[in-house]
Amino acid sequence: MVGDNILYGEYVVVKALENGVTIIGLTRGKDTKFHHSEKLDKGEVMVAQFTEHTSAIKIRGKAQVITKYGSIQSGP
Repeated sequence: MVGDNILYGEYVVVKALENGVTIIGLTRGKDTKFHHSEKLDKGEVMVAQFTEHTSAIKIRGKAQVITKYGSIQSGP
């Protein structure tokens, strides 16, 4: 913890393997809700961080997902 800010430090890299890959951020708390979305085209990369507001992400489409635990491919 630094001051009043909690450092989460967990990052996920998403590389779109096709056009139109959607990344959706899901909230923390009693009710899980969508709070943010991004669309990526083939070859675009997004680095996402888990925060006090984001507890999960949902990926639609064919993408490579890279974490400190390894890599996985989403989509058909």
